[in-house]
Parts: sequence; C-alpha cells; structure tokens
Amino acid sequence: MLCRLYAPPPPLGHFVELLWLYQGFRPAHDQERLMPTGTVELVIHLREDKIKTYDKKNPNVAHNHSGAVLCGAHSEFFIIDTESQDGVMGAHFRPGGAFPLFRLPGGALHNLHAGLDCIWEPFRARELRERILEAPTADGKIRVLELALLETLRESLRRHPAVALALAEFDKAPGRQIIREIADKTGLSARRFIDLFEKEVGLTPKLYCRVRRFQKVLRRIQQTKVVDWAGIALSCGYYDQAHFIHDFRAFSGMNPTAYWTDHTEHLNHVPLKG
Repeated sequence: MLCRLYAPPPPLGHFVELLWLYQGFRPAHDQERLMPTGTVELVIHLREDKIKTYDKKNPNVAHNHSGAVLCGAHSEFFIIDTESQDGVMGAHFRPGGAFPLFRLPGGALHNLHAGLDCIWEPFRARELRERILEAPTADGKIRVLELALLETLRESLRRHPAVALALAEFDKAPGRQIIREIADKTGLSARRFIDLFEKEVGLTPKLYCRVRRFQKVLRRIQQTKVVDWAGIALSCGYYDQAHFIHDFRAFSGMNPTAYWTDHTEHLNHVPLKG
C-alpha cells in the first residue's frame, strides 16, 4: 500500500489541511460508512473516471459521479464504494477553506457530492485530472494538485475575518459556545453572522459545532479500549445521555453501542503492523 500525506505551506495551507494519495488499498468490505466532519473534501479517482456512492436509505442503490468530486460539508453520514479507495487522491480542506477556492457558497453543497466539472469549467476539471494521471510519481501527482489549487487561490476571494474568528472560537470548545456571544465579538448582527458563516463553511454555526463535537466523541472512542459513555458525553459538552444519543444517531445513523460494536469488529480484522 502506498500512502502520501502532505501539509501544504501558506498561503495554501491556510485553506487546505492535507493533500493525500492512497494506492493499493482495498478493505475487505465493499461499502464503508463515512461520518460527517463539517469540512469539504476534493476526491479524484486515479483508475477510472467514476466515483460511486450509495443511497443511505437503500445501500443497494448506487449514485455515480465523475472521477473528480467535491464532497460538500456533511451533517449526515454517507456510504462510499471501497473499490474507489484503491487509487485515489484529494485535498482535505480546513473548515471554510474550500469557499475561497471554488467561489461556491458552502451551503449549496450541504450533504451533497458534485462533480468538479459542474463547479469549474468542464475543460479545466478534465485537464487537471489528465495532468495528475500523466505525473509519473505519487509526489508528482500531489504537486500538480497543489499548483492547481494555488493558481485558483490567486484568483479567488478571501475568507471573511468574522468567519475566521468564529472558527477559532468554536475550535476551543465545540458545543459550549453561545452563537450570539460569538456574533457580538465579530461586530455583526446574529442573523448576518449566521448567514455569512453558512455561506463560507457550508453549515450554520450551531450545526457546525454539533458536528465537530460529534467528531470529538469519535476521537475519544478510538483512543480507548473500554468506553465510558457517560464520561465521554460529559467531557464533550453534552448536558445528558439522551442529548448525546440523539446527536450520535442523527450524525451516524446508529446508536453509540452499535457503532462501538462495528468499530471493534473492524479493528479485529485489521492486521497489526510491527
């Protein structure tokens, strides 16, 4: 298996957290449930000009996308075809980081996937994928994508300072911030702040904080062998167990116990690397 992870320096690094590439990776299962992160992802298939996702309500129903897809900010899980992970690369954007590069209001892609050829001019999207495929090495492919995003950044808008301030505040304690207090710090009305935040990040401030708090829960689960659900809920800012279970189901489509069972079974099938 080949894995490349590259954190681009500023100015691109202000908007893109990682450029990544995986080859030779194929899980034992055919489908995988991906949890919402509240961020945007660009995904480019290196083997064929097609990326497949599945319907959440009926996993037997497939949705085909082009070989370069922008995955909008999600507040729901979605299901991917694991075959697509065998030869794939992309960009993981920081919260709100995709807006200055694609000039598309983030809310327009909430819980959606869109072909890059629907966002950029079709020729431009096709040319990027062709140039990536022509690059002979993994590092070369990442460099092609980095330069393409840098060129887009030079032409683009900039992140609004109020959104940058709010993201920094929310990152300190997702779920424990009061939206009106953050709006006051930005100098904007609450309504103006919420509209601006949703436009750039793709989620309302409240929903974004809920998703990020949920991600904090997942990280806690992955770091332990014995789960103390009440302790995790309390430490992550949930005011009671019912509140915690409601959010967990809303974002993952399953209750915490079912997720833990699925998570541990998956770990038991992953070979240890010495």
